[in-house]
Amino acid sequence: MSPRPTLAGLVLPALLPALFALPAAAQDAPSSFRETFDRIDGSRWFIADGWTNGEHQNCTWSSKAIRAEEGILKLMYFADPSGEGKHRCSEVQTQDRYLHGTFEARMRTDHRVSGLNAAFFTYIGPVHGEPHDEIDFEILTRNTSSVDVNTYVSGEPRNGGKVALDPPADEDWHVYSFTWEPDRIRWYVDGALVHEATETLPVTAQKIFFSHWSTDVLTEWMGAYEAPRKPVALEVDWVSWTAPGEECQFPESVLCHLPD
Repeated sequence: MSPRPTLAGLVLPALLPALFALPAAAQDAPSSFRETFDRIDGSRWFIADGWTNGEHQNCTWSSKAIRAEEGILKLMYFADPSGEGKHRCSEVQTQDRYLHGTFEARMRTDHRVSGLNAAFFTYIGPVHGEPHDEIDFEILTRNTSSVDVNTYVSGEPRNGGKVALDPPADEDWHVYSFTWEPDRIRWYVDGALVHEATETLPVTAQKIFFSHWSTDVLTEWMGAYEAPRKPVALEVDWVSWTAPGEECQFPESVLCHLPD
């Protein structure tokens, strides 16, 4: 489960360029890339700021919770010290949309906190004028020893699973990869195949997202909300997308290690 935005409550003037961009078919086809976050490139990334995705979310996206430091993208989460519930969370999304290919990121989370979600995923939906399609890696930080994998197709959850992480996500970096083909999606952790789906797959080009957010509603899934004692971060070392049919771009890519 991974609730996503509706138009309700969005700060539209700031969002218009990113949310209502032309569909991928009307744009130039994107090129393969690897982003190492020496800075946050505004031509590639849109930073969420000033809204929530719905009542399930008890924090507000804030550009002040996003930073690039020494080649690491940090998606921060700040609990409100006043006790008024004004928590601040973080999300970035690509300007471009991607259909099929290999999506990869090297990430780690902070210490265990119940009620928080640290995610690397692709998404498109009604806020972009498209059906809700999605492909996920989601770390529910109450238990950093596993990662949830999942898809949504036209708004319906499909192909879900839970994958063990050894060591846990807060103890070391892991490379999270998925290859999306027209008839198959395969998820990998550190180059090892951990999950596969071949039926009822997403069909719409999607944006790449990272997010770090909280809930006090979805407790059965994410755990009871616990305000962290200090700011916590989802850290991203790099992210890449490799177009279908292209060879691996760099040694850490899962494409360099798949059998011919």
